[in-house]
Amino acid sequence: MASLLSLPKPFSQNPHFPTKPAAHSHSLNVIPRNHSFSGRGLLHFQHGSFRAREMRVIRSSNQTEAVPDYSIQVSDVPLLTCSEAIERLKTYRENQHGKQQFLAMYSSIFGGITTDPAAMVIPIDDHMVHRGHGVFDTAAIKDGYLYELDQHLDRILRSASMAKIDIPFDRESIRRILIQTVSASKCKTGSLRYWLSAGPGDFQLSPSGCHQPALYAIVIQDLSPFNSKGIKVVTSSIPVKPPQFATMKSVNYLPNVLSKMEAEEQDAFAAIWLDGDGFIAEGPNMNVAFVTKEKELVMPQFDKILSGCTARRVLVLAEGLVRDGKLRGVRVENVTVEEGKKADEMMLIGSGILVRPVVQWDEQVIGDGKEGSLTQILLNLIIEDMKSGPPAVRAPIPY
Repeated sequence: MASLLSLPKPFSQNPHFPTKPAAHSHSLNVIPRNHSFSGRGLLHFQHGSFRAREMRVIRSSNQTEAVPDYSIQVSDVPLLTCSEAIERLKTYRENQHGKQQFLAMYSSIFGGITTDPAAMVIPIDDHMVHRGHGVFDTAAIKDGYLYELDQHLDRILRSASMAKIDIPFDRESIRRILIQTVSASKCKTGSLRYWLSAGPGDFQLSPSGCHQPALYAIVIQDLSPFNSKGIKVVTSSIPVKPPQFATMKSVNYLPNVLSKMEAEEQDAFAAIWLDGDGFIAEGPNMNVAFVTKEKELVMPQFDKILSGCTARRVLVLAEGLVRDGKLRGVRVENVTVEEGKKADEMMLIGSGILVRPVVQWDEQVIGDGKEGSLTQILLNLIIEDMKSGPPAVRAPIPY
């Protein structure tokens, strides 16, 4: 393991970075077919950026519109050395001020952990990048513990098997690498995301040219405040993934992205997928559950959707509410849209949002339009489980 986890010297400690870009320029002229042009325009690069100097009017058979000139003069595009490219990556990262901070990354390609965000990169010829041949998972970091690490690790290994991706190390070695990556990050509260891919090699469709499978992991600290306010959801018009792909957690998330964007365009938090038979399936990256008027917790079956680790943990914790008389029962079965919209409470469940109450679905108000009391109880149970649950769901980090 020592050879696998040897720490590379952070790029920020290298004093020999040249900063002057090498001069390199050429011109490129591209004229699209079947268009006529009037006027003159110019796009040019200057110090790493480009702008349209003029516009041409392009007339086609059915429309006239102003677009940038396609006769492009490219100049001042530097040919960078490796150290110059890395220096620019560092500058790029330093200028990003998002709510997420990347504290540490492991890569089996360079065989170690780095805490320099500029070095947190994946080879462009990795099959995960250009063919989507990769799987991933995420575990929450809470108070210095990884929550449900083993459950998430088991799932990524199942996903890798379904995606026909060999694993670069055995399960226990992967587990140690993930824990050491969090330890190096010094992060006490955040998330650990990790990928298994077919690995780099070439740009062919088949992974037969990939040299070896790859493991990547990154520790993320999210500065966004936690929000448990009730949300609106809509029914997704984006086709649901077929079960073979929906039940594995692969990096092919374009349908999920489009579904989330569709929701945001309608001022909603998420869009709900229906399966091929019209039953309720899942959200773009979370499971869905309901509390019926009979006070039963109902969740769609996992045979056609992703088996959510947090959702399954909610089912376990909910059994305690049955024993206490707060719930009459817990069921996992097909749920119709009509049943879902008539429920007393609705919630989304996932490692990123934990348990989030839903107060409106399309135009239908759920229950009394307020955050459900049992939804709040389940959220509190998950939060308490993350803080003081049994060793089976909490893996300590040796900082």
